[in-house]
Amino acid sequence: MECYSEEICAIFVDDELAADEARRLRDHLATCQRCRDLVDALRAENRVLSESLRDLPEEAASPEVFSRWRLSWAWGDLAVMGAVLALGSIVSVWFDELRIPEALEWINPFSVNGLTNLMFNLSDYFAHGGTAMLTEYAAVVGGLFLVSLVGGSALLLARRGRLPKPGLRLLIMLLMLSLPSFALERRHADFVTVPASETLDDTLLATGNTVRIDGVVNGDLLAFGGTVEVRGTVKGDLLSFAKRTVVSGSVEGSIYDFSQSLDLDGQLGHSLYGWAQSLHVNDRGHVGNGIVAGAGDVNLEGEVKRSVNIYTGNAEVSGSIGRELTMAGGSLTLTNTARVGGNLSARVHQLNEVHIADGATIAGKRDIQVQVRKNQFTRPRFYLHQAVWFAAAMLVGWLGLVLFPAFFQATTRAVGSGWSSLGVGVGVLAGVPVAMVVAAVTLVGIPVSLMLLAVYLPAIYLAKIWVGAFLGRMLLKPAGATKGDWLLGLLVGLLLLTIVEFIPYLGGLVRLGVVCLGLGAFAGQIYRASRPVITA
Repeated sequence: MECYSEEICAIFVDDELAADEARRLRDHLATCQRCRDLVDALRAENRVLSESLRDLPEEAASPEVFSRWRLSWAWGDLAVMGAVLALGSIVSVWFDELRIPEALEWINPFSVNGLTNLMFNLSDYFAHGGTAMLTEYAAVVGGLFLVSLVGGSALLLARRGRLPKPGLRLLIMLLMLSLPSFALERRHADFVTVPASETLDDTLLATGNTVRIDGVVNGDLLAFGGTVEVRGTVKGDLLSFAKRTVVSGSVEGSIYDFSQSLDLDGQLGHSLYGWAQSLHVNDRGHVGNGIVAGAGDVNLEGEVKRSVNIYTGNAEVSGSIGRELTMAGGSLTLTNTARVGGNLSARVHQLNEVHIADGATIAGKRDIQVQVRKNQFTRPRFYLHQAVWFAAAMLVGWLGLVLFPAFFQATTRAVGSGWSSLGVGVGVLAGVPVAMVVAAVTLVGIPVSLMLLAVYLPAIYLAKIWVGAFLGRMLLKPAGATKGDWLLGLLVGLLLLTIVEFIPYLGGLVRLGVVCLGLGAFAGQIYRASRPVITA
């Protein structure tokens, strides 16, 4: 006989299962350790809830109040239904008009071009410590998650507060989606263009394989796709997410760019904020304020009125910078025509990677320093950081086991799927960011993208907890499956993983494997929990 689902076990614990089915389940429990553990965990969860409900005021249990409470939640359910229908109608209209795959072919992981681009970028990212950076971001989010979990646990156990009605929350969310009062025009096609004879008085949202602006956009330009070209005039800001962005016209606001390459050959009224593989300000390019950017290669030939702050692998300056130049990264070259109106501050790996020509002009001071990576094991702050992280991980694991015992234990067991969990985890790790980008193309999809991010980063943080608990149980081989056994296994597993992750060269691979295993187990457990209940 197959094991029973968590839903059937929960009904059995609540004494609401049919007599014949309950008898068969009892017989099954006599021979199945897994189902016994699940039933014990559900009973423990019920005991916690029962103890917390005893603190409720007596008048809350009166028939009048109870009936009014049921009536209010009935209206709340109707509000939920109306909100969902309204949201569904909005989404359906957007999806009827939208053509995403062609517009975002360069990041589509199911195409040859997108898959090749994804593989090379991920390889370069992880080779340069991307996994460590991602887990550090997840640790920060995990800290916020810890605070939220502690606060939520206090509210759940104390039962002092009352949550807003779900229908009201959904209606408020819909109102928030409709808050932008500015006019917005949407254009979706393989080739989106604003001809030279056209003037748009609205903000333009354009998605296409090629987005070309030859005319005038009086509002902002939000462009997503393969190639974005601005030959005309954008009166507001430019937000570009593209494989290649070229500005040869005029942007009177600021540029916010996330592209593989950004070429500025025109006029920019305010500042440039970018994250690109290649950033090039040509000799005819003009930036009214400053530049804050991270890029693999930076080439500044034009004029920047104010300061430049860049993090880059290679930077070459042959144009004019009105104020300070601050650079951190690999190499820096200032040619004979370079002009810096303020101080020059550079943080490089080696002094011979800084080349300043004799004809270059630097009005302020020169501060060139070599970045020396100190041994982290000699700093007390390193051990304090690790101790705090370890204590936080143990606390989060304990709270998760108390609040969601069945889910945490099932996810820990799912880590044992091995290659299956690892493969699914790799797909989740690489695929969710792509899904967030695709969802964020539409204004309605932005909340979906934010919700994915809110689940994605905490799941990365929790991945090490689930893998650590599984590894500890494998090593200790406890006879039972109590919460104490799980926490002891988590303690041993986290200690071992923490030590292994600091082994040179091997540590990065271990960290990546742990993240993928944990994400795969989490995704697999979510899938199994969403499957329809099938009883033997």
